[in-house]
Amino acid sequence: MPSDVKPLVHGIFDEATNTVTYVVRDPESRACAIIDSVLDFDYASGRTDTRSADRVIDHVRAEGLDPVWILETHVHADHLSAAPYIQARIGGKIGIGEKITVVQDTFGKIFNEGTEFQRDGSQFDRLFREGDTFEIGALSGRVLHTPGHTPACLTYVIGDAAFVGDTLFMPDFGTARCDFPGGSAEMLYASIQKILSLPDATRIFVGHDYKPEGRDTFVWETTVAEERAKNVHIGGGRSAAEFVTMREARDKTLGMPKLIIPSLQVNMRAGQMPPKDDQGKTYLKVPVNGL
Repeated sequence: MPSDVKPLVHGIFDEATNTVTYVVRDPESRACAIIDSVLDFDYASGRTDTRSADRVIDHVRAEGLDPVWILETHVHADHLSAAPYIQARIGGKIGIGEKITVVQDTFGKIFNEGTEFQRDGSQFDRLFREGDTFEIGALSGRVLHTPGHTPACLTYVIGDAAFVGDTLFMPDFGTARCDFPGGSAEMLYASIQKILSLPDATRIFVGHDYKPEGRDTFVWETTVAEERAKNVHIGGGRSAAEFVTMREARDKTLGMPKLIIPSLQVNMRAGQMPPKDDQGKTYLKVPVNGL
C-alpha cells in the first residue's frame, strides 16, 4: 500500500512510566494494532494493576475495533508489558523482533533463569526481521530493524507513520540511551539514519515523552523532516563520531530505570510473569550488583 496512506493513530499516555501506547487503525475497516502496552506495577508492594491496559481495551471496544496485532518495539526496561492481558480479552497476535533471542540469552543468564526458560522467542506469536511485512486490515506494515538501544529494537512503518519505540524521542529531547547490555551508540546512529531516510512527511510516533524544560505538555508525534533538522542529539547533520562521543558521555550520567529489574524479567517472556513456585506464588529476582 502506498506510503501516503494515513492510518488512524490514537495515543494513550501513561504518565507513571512516560510511555505512549498506540492503537493504530486501518481507516477502511475495524482492524487495528496495539503498540507498546503497559501493565501497571507498584515495586514497593509487588502488586500489578491493569488500569493502563484497561484504558486501551476500553478504547478498542468503544470504537468497535478488531485487534489483529499486539506489537512490541523492543524489550522495555522501564515498564511491564500488558500484551498477554490484552490478548486474553480482545485478541491479537503478539509480535517482537527476532533478536529477542539475544536479549533472552543475555538476561536469562543475568537472572539465572535455568534451562526451563526458553531462549528461542517461542513466548511470542511472531518474530519479525528486517523487511518483513504484516497486515492490519487493508493497511500494510513493514519492519525496520533499528538496534542500538537494544539488539531487538524495531521500527514499524505503517502507511505514512513510523513507530520508533525508544530509538528516537521528540526533537527537543533527543535519542535513546545505549548502555544496556547489547546496546551500541554506533548501531543507534546507523539505525537513526535508516529512519531519517524515510520520506520527510512520514509521521514519527515516539515511545516515550518526558516534557523537557521549556515545554508545558506531553507530546509524541513529529515528522522525519523535523527530527532530521531539529533533534538535539542527531539533527543538523551531526556526524557519527560526534554522536557516539556525545551519547556515550551522556549515558555515563544516567541512573537505571526504576522498573528495570521487573520489566526485563517479564518482558522477555512476552509479558508473562515467571512460573509460580510449589506454593503457587510468583517471584521476581533482584541480582545484587548484577546489572
